[in-house]
Amino acid sequence: MSESILTSVKKLIGPEHEETHFDPDIIMHINAAISILTQLGIGPEEGFAIENADATWKDFIGDDKRLSGVKLYVYMKVKLVFDPPVSAATIASMEGQIKEYEWRANEVRENDLIKVKKGEIQNG
Repeated sequence: MSESILTSVKKLIGPEHEETHFDPDIIMHINAAISILTQLGIGPEEGFAIENADATWKDFIGDDKRLSGVKLYVYMKVKLVFDPPVSAATIASMEGQIKEYEWRANEVRENDLIKVKKGEIQNG
């Protein structure tokens, strides 16, 4: 999971890795998606933002395999604002998937909070 956040999102939305013209726009949209996840309790408590291709998924979510959907969530959030699909049905489908990933990420956080309260997890 140590893949670059920027590189992996760019790969999914289309610009070649070497093409950097749109990086500032893509980074801005990635950081907006990460901000939402941070508000849901995902990622470092102090917040997280990328500035370039150096930031990795591991930097953001560690090795928690329960959060693998975060990658698709960030991609879909960026795709919808950077290069939205033409089809309204596709947009609606992506929006539904985004809501599901938000719900699932929140469930992971909620379950961890319950475990912390029960003393099953140390240092939250």
